[in-house]
Amino acid sequence: MKKIFIFLFLVINFIKAEEILQRIVSLSPAITEDIFILGKGDKIVGNTIYCTRPERAKYIEKVGTVIDVNVEKIYSLKPDIVFATNLTNPKDVEKLKSLGLNVVVFSYAENFQKLCDDFIKIGKLIGKEEKAREIIEKVKKELEKIKKQVKKEEKPKILVQVGTHPLWVAGKESFINDIIEFAGGQNVIEKGGIYSYEQIIKLNPDVIIITLMGIDGEKEKGIWKKYNMINAVKNDKIFLIDSDKICSPTPLTFIEVVKFFYKVFF
Repeated sequence: MKKIFIFLFLVINFIKAEEILQRIVSLSPAITEDIFILGKGDKIVGNTIYCTRPERAKYIEKVGTVIDVNVEKIYSLKPDIVFATNLTNPKDVEKLKSLGLNVVVFSYAENFQKLCDDFIKIGKLIGKEEKAREIIEKVKKELEKIKKQVKKEEKPKILVQVGTHPLWVAGKESFINDIIEFAGGQNVIEKGGIYSYEQIIKLNPDVIIITLMGIDGEKEKGIWKKYNMINAVKNDKIFLIDSDKICSPTPLTFIEVVKFFYKVFF
């Protein structure tokens, strides 16, 4: 009898999530992609101008940027839930809540575990928790395979550039550091922020990865090539990567980037 009760409870809650969340607004490119991965992209009625993955996300009603949103437009879409982040203007979040909308705010994923936890939470909220857990399990198995290969290799020193003019690089407090370590590298930057090229010369990275966040990649590579005393320059180990994949990660793009890093590290 107890097993029957538990089964009915789970079925009712699943149906409830399926029925209630017919209209979703996402204020984050990564969350938009997460929802599509979980098979609920057709329920998104509004997202930001930066929500461009997958292709279908481009054609959903735009309600603003990741930071500033059009509260009136969101309200007019009659969403059952609004997914926001800690980058969303807090005043807009409060206004949406005061209008009676169900707003769930996610903080920045500072590491892989947080990324996984958030993905499962999204899955739970949209009635796809089981699928979310299956995806996370698969990603973790792939990471374990890479980890076994990494043990045999010497760890190269890595620099990940996320901005230019001034030069901005990722430190060990960033989730990008998790990507570096999972791929078998060691981050040359202790604390992320603005650095000079002279400081980088002293750190002498073996690999430099440039994220294309409004950066002219080839031009930036040309700047680095002036510093041929750096191992990465000397050995032609400067690479470009799509900023969306590394700066707005989903569990699937996370493992994709780890594989890319492993490939270019070794």
